[in-house]
Amino acid sequence: MPADKDKVIRKLRAILSADVKGYSILMADDEVHTIQTLKAYRQIMSNLIKQHSGRVVDSPGDNMLVEFSSAVDAVRCAVEIQKELKKENARYVEDKKLQFRIGVNIGDVVQDGDRIYGNGVNVAARIEGISGPGGICISRNTYDHVKDKLELGFEFLGEHKVKNINEPVRVYKILMDFDPPVALLNEPFELPGKPSIAVLPFDNMSGDPNQEYFSDGLTEQIIYGLCKVKDLFVIARNSSFAYKRKSTSVKQIAQELGVKYILEGSVQRAGDRVRITAQLIDATTDYHMWSESYDRNLTDIFALQDEITMKLISAIGINLTLGEQGRLWAEETGNISAYDNWMRGMECFYRLDEKNNAQARQFYKKAISLDKTYSMPYVVLGFTHLLDFLNGWGGSPLQSFEQAEKSVENALTLNDSLDLAHGLLGWILLFKRQHEEAIKKGKRAVELNPNGAESHAVFAFILILSGKPEEAIKLLNRAIRLNPIPPSFYYSHLGLAYRVIGRYNKSIGMCKMALRDSPDLITPNLTLASCYSFLNRLKKASIYVKEILRINPNFSLDRYAKIIPYKNDALLDPYMESLRKAGLPE
Repeated sequence: MPADKDKVIRKLRAILSADVKGYSILMADDEVHTIQTLKAYRQIMSNLIKQHSGRVVDSPGDNMLVEFSSAVDAVRCAVEIQKELKKENARYVEDKKLQFRIGVNIGDVVQDGDRIYGNGVNVAARIEGISGPGGICISRNTYDHVKDKLELGFEFLGEHKVKNINEPVRVYKILMDFDPPVALLNEPFELPGKPSIAVLPFDNMSGDPNQEYFSDGLTEQIIYGLCKVKDLFVIARNSSFAYKRKSTSVKQIAQELGVKYILEGSVQRAGDRVRITAQLIDATTDYHMWSESYDRNLTDIFALQDEITMKLISAIGINLTLGEQGRLWAEETGNISAYDNWMRGMECFYRLDEKNNAQARQFYKKAISLDKTYSMPYVVLGFTHLLDFLNGWGGSPLQSFEQAEKSVENALTLNDSLDLAHGLLGWILLFKRQHEEAIKKGKRAVELNPNGAESHAVFAFILILSGKPEEAIKLLNRAIRLNPIPPSFYYSHLGLAYRVIGRYNKSIGMCKMALRDSPDLITPNLTLASCYSFLNRLKKASIYVKEILRINPNFSLDRYAKIIPYKNDALLDPYMESLRKAGLPE
């Protein structure tokens, strides 16, 4: 009978596979340097692997195979490895750098002594080959384990056939902190004809990652206040927050976003005290136009937000109208606990998945219970219900829709000047097939907030389904100028609009952009299936049909046709026929 140490054991593990890109060429060019550098890099990697509770299984040549009991540990370790090796490589010219590619997979492995084998290992090795130098790719099951647990960005790279694996592997690239944010429009922006500003996320100096929502919430409130000023051009939250934790210069950020001014700052919250610093920079000259520090009671946070906003408006040299002053000084709530719950809810809401959508809803309900006159939580509470309705989340689509309508009615009763409330009501009227009324509400949202990128995008969706796709494209281009690094649904809406006017290749490009960060969005997958069907590329269309049925196994054309509120059957009928031809079930 073999000894215990020789027993074959089957187990589920997270596998990290790594190798050096172009190792043979590096060895041929300078063998001594390559071997010495590889030895030093292996030590760095081994130390990080140990810190993250991993075990090096094998390390032949330039390869390294590592096992972890946790996918989170494996991915976190991979990110730390690439960060450290990037610093080390900065010392060398390009042809002397050793750049590792890393792949991570969760799978069943067979352990034989100290070695492991099986498909779990094979898939990790194949994914590693897809990764670029200095990059990390992960499998779909790894992505599912870490997407809600790690503050990372992901780009869906599609399905890949890999050697000796029957089923295609869905692969995601991890977007590293040092990867530059990607704007939709690649050409440089001209500065607007009015003062233009981006508010960068205020740094959380509390020493507690759980306070991140508070600094983010403060930043968002300042952005929202500035958006109400018609003589300002304000970059939207999504694009400003793309630079969070990145060491990009103020000048570069201003150039990439097409603005003159940058506001940056920090927040430190301790008990019932809050310390805030803020500074306004003219990025064209690097001149610090205004800076100030505040040390106040937490209950003063509302007045403090207004004070910061007014100071920087004054520094830029803008005179407010009486109406703008009234909107800026209108206090949403004086209840710090209600405000705190609203900010916690927004942190969840922006993740745009079913679990966080439900969690956000609980925070908004708590905020409302603490202050029933606080209108903003009602608005976003309505959007959580509408997302349930659109995505098939929750138990009853009809009940979700009714709750969305009830929430927006409450919000507008309390505050008729909320642009997103009008936009949300526009969507509700759209799905009730009251298209002209929906258009009026969408137009009102844009009038209330000419800087509101989200309101432009929300209105655009109304116009597409109301038979006005060309107008929608203009609105979306305006939204993208206000929000150059937009959320996925901007691309999804553009893809939809281009499909309606028959520009299928343009639509395909937009929808693939939408799926890059949000692979589980059903609308761009539907648009892609339709476009490829119209182009008679049915094999390609079938790929997205499979994705639609993976996201919603109960999807049916009959139910979808009843929900999607096209005004004209002339637009709906060929669309449904294309989906039928692609292979979606009735």
